[in-house]
Amino acid sequence: MTGTLKKLGEAFYDRADVLKIARELLGKILVTRFDGVYTSGRIVETEAYAGVGDRASHAFGGKRTARSEAIYGAPGEIYMYICYGMHHLFNVVTNKKDIPHAVLIRSLEPLQGISAMLQRTGKPELDYTLTRGPGNLSRALGLNKQHSGGSLLSDEIYIADDGLKYKKGQILVTKRIGVESAREDAERLYRFIVVGNPYVSARKS
Repeated sequence: MTGTLKKLGEAFYDRADVLKIARELLGKILVTRFDGVYTSGRIVETEAYAGVGDRASHAFGGKRTARSEAIYGAPGEIYMYICYGMHHLFNVVTNKKDIPHAVLIRSLEPLQGISAMLQRTGKPELDYTLTRGPGNLSRALGLNKQHSGGSLLSDEIYIADDGLKYKKGQILVTKRIGVESAREDAERLYRFIVVGNPYVSARKS
């Protein structure tokens, strides 16, 4: 880490431009503190989801279900959902309450609490798969569906800034992964990655 951690406040999330937020989350640090166990990782891959007008979003067309209700929450709240019946995916809710914008955190570079991450994931030693991909990072940091609707303004789960800033050439913008059924919206350039970082998930051709 490059400096003192400063927890992001509500104002960071309470903005209308979900793409700008997704880009600016690169380099920030996701922290969890559960039962005295501290784990953290630097965000190196994100995907933006633009709510009711985005076919890839669970809120497309204004759809509201028990599963997706948390995506309509206040800025800085957490939206978790289960993919393929097993992977818990961590999303940051942005914009105003009832405007269902969100950013999926897809990959982290682990920083602290690596031994706890290995224990949670059942891995014998550190490799790039520990926090590569949204399901893996949630498992490593102890995040699951029960955290949906929680707040990133808490001391249990939060995102912090240590002063690291990526230059324009260090960030690549691509199409999102796994949203082919979203038709034309699958072509949106809503995925942001840190170029060359080994923890970034591989894009499927």
